[in-house]
Amino acid sequence: MVQIVGIRFKRAGKIYYFAPNDILFSLNEPVVVDTARGTEYGFVAVPNKEVDEDELTNPLKPVLRRATADDREKYEQNCRLELEALEIAKKKVEEHNLPLKMIDVSYIFDVSKIVFYFTADGRVDFRELVKDLAAIFHTRIELRQVGVRDEAKIVGGLACCGRELCCHSVLNDFHPVSIKMAKKQNLPLNPSKISGVCGRMMCCLKYEYY
Repeated sequence: MVQIVGIRFKRAGKIYYFAPNDILFSLNEPVVVDTARGTEYGFVAVPNKEVDEDELTNPLKPVLRRATADDREKYEQNCRLELEALEIAKKKVEEHNLPLKMIDVSYIFDVSKIVFYFTADGRVDFRELVKDLAAIFHTRIELRQVGVRDEAKIVGGLACCGRELCCHSVLNDFHPVSIKMAKKQNLPLNPSKISGVCGRMMCCLKYEYY
């Protein structure tokens, strides 16, 4: 058995396991961890627990420390910078007349890289955009294309039930949803009745399927 702690970086985002290094963490506690992308700031979603080592697909990276007051201040500053960066990126997209929609920005905690998320109908040549953004922010720039379901999860909104989108509020990850699920629940097969704001079948069809 090996001890792990689950960390989430975004609201309703995927939970990643890390080695707690003999530190006992509480739910929602802010921490600084070492990831494949670099140093990141996250929140405890699964406090310390033991799992079978066979359940782990990759070696565990460590939790570096509990977040300090300076860490929290830097995290909040990065959040403000992300909002500013998103507006700058949107203006640059317009200047280059690119067929893409910029939807989110994520700063690596140590600002060694900025990741811009966008949607587009197909492949887009954004090399000149990357050059412009690198010249403005003076750090590594990554543009990452995401699908319509990911866009809904990132941006959020209200579902037809009047509640906040499940993907934005409670779902850690997407699960397959099929027309069979709607049929078994005797739901109308009209696409407008069983599709979410993303245009795909509603994630909640899975809730009552079994």
